[in-house]
Amino acid sequence: MKCIQCGTDNTLKDRTEHLGSCKNCQHRFAFEPTQMPAVKVTDPMFAKAIADLSANNSLFYTPKQLLYFLDRRLRSKASMSKAGLIFLYFFVTGFFSLLIGGFLSDSLNFSLIPWVAIVVSTLYVYLLYRSSRAVRATAKQRRASAESLIVVGVIILVAGIIISITIESFLFCAFSIVLGMMTIYLGRLQNRQSEFSQEFLIGQSDLAEWLMRWQDINGSIAQLLPPPNEQATPITISPEISTYSFDRLVVCDTAAIAQLLIANNFHFENNCAILSITGYPQSIFDTTMQMLRRNPDLKVYVFHDCSPRGVGLIHRLSNSERWFQNSNVLMIDVGLLPRQIRAAQGMFIQSSAESAQAAKQLSDEVRNSLSTADLQWLEAGNFVELESFSPQRLIQVLNRGIAGTQELGSGESDGFLLIGDRGYAYTDSFG
Repeated sequence: MKCIQCGTDNTLKDRTEHLGSCKNCQHRFAFEPTQMPAVKVTDPMFAKAIADLSANNSLFYTPKQLLYFLDRRLRSKASMSKAGLIFLYFFVTGFFSLLIGGFLSDSLNFSLIPWVAIVVSTLYVYLLYRSSRAVRATAKQRRASAESLIVVGVIILVAGIIISITIESFLFCAFSIVLGMMTIYLGRLQNRQSEFSQEFLIGQSDLAEWLMRWQDINGSIAQLLPPPNEQATPITISPEISTYSFDRLVVCDTAAIAQLLIANNFHFENNCAILSITGYPQSIFDTTMQMLRRNPDLKVYVFHDCSPRGVGLIHRLSNSERWFQNSNVLMIDVGLLPRQIRAAQGMFIQSSAESAQAAKQLSDEVRNSLSTADLQWLEAGNFVELESFSPQRLIQVLNRGIAGTQELGSGESDGFLLIGDRGYAYTDSFG
């Protein structure tokens, strides 16, 4: 493992002899991968993750965004492509068929190689099927396993028929056809199931421990945001400033995302206010709302998780006296929405019983704004968090959302659909 301080490569022996420090500069290592049972993290890998997530230390990010980012990196190191899975099938089937089948054939004076191949193929199909459903695998990995099932099924079907004709065995032919057709069916079934929920490879407690160890050795991480301070500590705003208004408002369903956007100066670059549904930042919430209500052409951009709480955010804004009750303000739902999840690939979908229960308790107005497929997706307990995306991606999505709605009030839009008389719009794609 290379030292992040001087770049010297240290073997396990070097690290052990120097008590976990670099043999050249004596800088301590934060991680010892050989002592990590579940996942292996090295100092260079952690340092690169911090640099990449922050776009070379130019963007702020939340601890949970770092958790998602590291999780994605760890999964990609262990992934195998469809071509790799098919090659592995040929290798495993051929090796064990010749090894075990050849041994048994010599002992029994009867060729069992084709039958051993069927048994090995069945076991491989079972493992591929499990891989296509694994909650700790990415959508890309599950899709590769599902597509490999289809290819392997075709191979079993064709090869089985040819071999059965060669050995003149109707029973072998029947086994091959049944196994091949079943494998193709499972592959097609799993290939359509792109919305399996996932679980983290590492826990938040693990990341908290890693961050504490890293910062103890390497100093604080400048771009890592602390938990948002949601305490109401009013501040005084100059009367000259408070007479102005904003053209746009971004409302987030969590204080963490609002804090992220503010920390990265999104409000300055887009002449907009940023608030969370919880009222963050509380110190200027009331004053900001007074300023916003002065603009009759205000556009409100709603930015939220794909969850029951998130999809109901516009409804809450439209029916709250604190926000925009009895107002004709134009609201644009940038996402995340279930239809956007289904239209994309590779998103980190989670599932919980609490989310499923919350989806079943949505108001009729919110339910009527969703399609049957949207409701089914939510009632299955599925949800996707905005923090699963990098800060750079979230900022890009919001920028495109604002740029694509310049003419929305006049009935024109760039990919946005206008719904109802109260001024509610959404887009089918997430950025």
